[in-house]
Amino acid sequence: MSAAAPPHPTAHAGHLITQTHADVTRDVVGTLSPPTRGYVLLLLGAVSLFLLGIVTFLVLVKDGLGHAGYQPPIFWSVYITTFVFWVGIGHAGTLISAILFLFRSPWRTAVYRSTEAMTVFAVMTAGLFPIIHIGRQWIFYWLLPYPNSRFLWPNFKSPLIWDVFAIATYLTVSTTFLVFGLVPDVAAVRDKASGWRKTIYQAVSVGWKGTDNQWRHYSRAYLYLAALATPLVLSVHSVVSWDFAVSIVPGWHGTIFAPYFVAGAIYSGIGMVITLIIPLRRALRIEHMITADYHFDNLGKLTLLTGSILFYAYGMEYFVAWYSGNIFEQTTFYRRAFGPYWWAGWTMIICNAFVSQLLWFRKVRTNLTSLFVISIFINIGMWFERFVIIVSSLSNDYIPWAWDQLNPTWADWGILAGSFGWFGMWFLLFAKNFPIVAIQEIKEMIPMPRKRGGHH
Repeated sequence: MSAAAPPHPTAHAGHLITQTHADVTRDVVGTLSPPTRGYVLLLLGAVSLFLLGIVTFLVLVKDGLGHAGYQPPIFWSVYITTFVFWVGIGHAGTLISAILFLFRSPWRTAVYRSTEAMTVFAVMTAGLFPIIHIGRQWIFYWLLPYPNSRFLWPNFKSPLIWDVFAIATYLTVSTTFLVFGLVPDVAAVRDKASGWRKTIYQAVSVGWKGTDNQWRHYSRAYLYLAALATPLVLSVHSVVSWDFAVSIVPGWHGTIFAPYFVAGAIYSGIGMVITLIIPLRRALRIEHMITADYHFDNLGKLTLLTGSILFYAYGMEYFVAWYSGNIFEQTTFYRRAFGPYWWAGWTMIICNAFVSQLLWFRKVRTNLTSLFVISIFINIGMWFERFVIIVSSLSNDYIPWAWDQLNPTWADWGILAGSFGWFGMWFLLFAKNFPIVAIQEIKEMIPMPRKRGGHH
């Protein structure tokens, strides 16, 4: 491009205007180089947490859920809290990869692959918790509507069954979307790889050659998959919210739960995206592909939008409880703010409603240190949101003499730590063995070279 030529519309899309297609392929292939010491330490840390969770789970299988913090009237506690948390984490991946693709948003190209991987591994993590929660894990298949000689069917009125269908559907569609989108990029890496990696990439790329016919079918199929995945953003976490809303427990029985949970899920998912991508781009040396002034600025705006929706939802929850005149609802929300779990309630409000308001300022959105700290607060706040909703409502039902408090045990924290280890282990393995940045879509953002004088 000559000095007199006008800037290309995609000049700000990650500053890729100075790169060629060969540069993009080379940089992404470079992320698959032998692991550094820092990467190995992170992986060992994740595996250690996962092993801690395995040991805790084996103790629960041997002795039963008595080691967990279950006691009347609270039989949904840390495990269901963490289940809802991990389901929510996956929603940002579907939003960024599918919905923003349908809207042709250019900034998603550099970050959507990592969010798709995050979605799959988060849903894999969430799927473990209904099995852990049922206690007798060896009969988990009773949750499935399989043909049997006794003509027994699951209770389709049970929220536990709804979760099984929601998780199975979400995992199937998200995995298909991720694997299908990987095919052209894996083929590009395949041509540069050697040894055992080349064998794996040849299998995953399923004979992709990049012909015009293949690209035509691929583009259309990817569009259909994006359209199929889009309703999942609304449906899956709405189903999870109905686990609570269909009951008559104070603090749960409300029509606001479906949109409230969906907004919270996207909010928590974007928070986790930021938490993962900021150190990842530095470790893999792809700062020029995922930039603060463009990609993180837009992620910050999306975080601000969903955080503001959540702020409104919190206010409406308290307003509806007050306006209803129902003493049970009013007592539940009063105790959330000033009762035994005040520390959890205020942690939720401060981390989710107030901290995100800092993102009104562009300097904050483009400062990666502040953005990373805010994302950590979001992750903490969103876990406590689910904790407050579940535990504070169950701890004070309609009969005051039955009220009690949850006392989490070592088994609760062991399983929680193990879930983070399980998720982190799979994400780190994926990031080091498959293209974490979409090669083909980034290449589409690079303008065609121009001849001297600015003419094509």
